[in-house]
Amino acid sequence: MTRPQMKLGLFIRPCGHHIAAWRHPLTQADAGVNFPHFVRMAQTAERGLFDMLFSADSATVWTAAESAIDRVHYVAWMEPYTLLSALSGFTKQIGLVCTASTSFEQPYSLARKFATLDIISGGRAGWNVVTSGNETEALNFSDIPHLPKTDRYRRAREFTDVVRALWDSWDEDAFPRDKATGIFSDRSKMHVLDHHGEFYHVRGPLNVARSPQGQPVIVQAGASEDGRQIAAETAEVVFTAHDSIGSARAFYADVKGRMDTCGRPRDHLKILPGLSVIVAPTQAEADAKFQSLQELLHPELGVALLSRRVGFDLTGYPLDEPLPPLPENVVVSSRSEMITSWAQNAAPTLREIYTRFASSRGHFSIVGTPESAADTMEEWFTTGACDGFNVLPPYYPVALEDFVDLLVPELQRRGIFRTAYEGKTLRENLGLPIPVSRYA
Repeated sequence: MTRPQMKLGLFIRPCGHHIAAWRHPLTQADAGVNFPHFVRMAQTAERGLFDMLFSADSATVWTAAESAIDRVHYVAWMEPYTLLSALSGFTKQIGLVCTASTSFEQPYSLARKFATLDIISGGRAGWNVVTSGNETEALNFSDIPHLPKTDRYRRAREFTDVVRALWDSWDEDAFPRDKATGIFSDRSKMHVLDHHGEFYHVRGPLNVARSPQGQPVIVQAGASEDGRQIAAETAEVVFTAHDSIGSARAFYADVKGRMDTCGRPRDHLKILPGLSVIVAPTQAEADAKFQSLQELLHPELGVALLSRRVGFDLTGYPLDEPLPPLPENVVVSSRSEMITSWAQNAAPTLREIYTRFASSRGHFSIVGTPESAADTMEEWFTTGACDGFNVLPPYYPVALEDFVDLLVPELQRRGIFRTAYEGKTLRENLGLPIPVSRYA
C-alpha cells in the first residue's frame, strides 16, 4: 500500500528567511528587483516537486522597528500577484499562492484577479487570506483607524464567502461559443450573486469564466482562536508557526477537530507548519553554514525585529540581560506568546532571544544532514503534527538547492514524498477536491 505523501510549499522571499541573508556572499543582494533570480528559485522548487510557491506580503515598509529599517532587506521587493503571474510562464506544474488582504482589497476585484491567474496558469493559483495585523499598512489606504482583530476576522469571513460565490458565477459549460447560432454564452448557466451583507454589497456575476480547478485554493495563516476557527471553516491549506513538535500536534488536533464540527472531511485541509532547513553532507558542514549566517546579524536589526514581534520597542535595553517585562497593554499574538515563553522557560538574554528568532522568525529549524533532517520531518509528518511543511530556506539560492539535491532524494527513498507530480493543477497535487458549485 502506498504511504501518505507529505506536501511541501516554498515560502519565497528575496534573499532568504534569515534576516541577515542579504549580507551572505552567496546571496543575490538585489534579489528584490531581480526577476531572473525568482525564475531560478521557482524552477528549482519545481525540479524538487514542491506543491507550491507561497508568497506572503505586507503593504508597508514598516515591518521592523524604525530604528533599524535601513538594515531590513525586504523593505522593497516586487508585488507578489504580478510576480507569480509572470512566473506562471516559466513553470508548468508548481502551484502559485500569494497573499491579498481582506482589509484593503475588494471582493470583486480580488476574485477577478485570482480567477485570471488560475486560468493563465492552467489551474495552479491559490489565495492566502490575511486580515493584516500591521497598523502601518492601514495608513497607506486611508486615515480611518484599523479595525480591531475580531472585527477584521468577521469581515474576512464575509469577504471570503463573497469571493468564493463569485467564483461560481458561471457553470463549467456556460460558454458554447456557437458561431453558427451567434450564441456565445448560456444565460441559464450564469449566476447573479446579489449579495447584501454587513460589510459588502456585490451584485455580480464575475466577468471571468470558471477556472480549470473549479476555484483557486484557499490558504490561511494564523494561530489565534479566530484564525483557527476560520481555517476549520474555509481554508484548504494552513500555514502556521511552531517551535516544537508538541505545539504543532496540539494545533493540528485542534484545527482538524474543529473541521469535524463544521462537517468538513479532515483531508480537505492541509496543515503546513513553517520549517527552516540548512542541510549538508555532514553535521559539521551544516553547522558551519548556519554559523556563517548568524555572524552577519547586526544587533540593531535583531532588536528591531524582536520589537516588532512583541509589540514593544526594546531599543536601548541591555542585550546581555533577560527580556524586560512587557507592558500590560501590549497586543498579544501567537508569535509574541512564543517569544515570551522562551524568556520565561529558560531566562535567556535579549541577545540570545533575538539571535534565535532571527534565523527562522519563530518557525522550527533543522541544521543537519539529509538523514537527520529527514528523521525529524518524518516524525512530524507521521505522528500527527502536520501534513507537510512550508519550507523557509534561510538564504537563496544555496539553501534551496541543497534541500532539493540532498534532502528530497532522502524523503523519496523513505516513500513519504512524491517522485512525480500527481496532476497538472494545484488541487490535484495537494489531493484536494474540486469545489462543487453552489448552483450545481
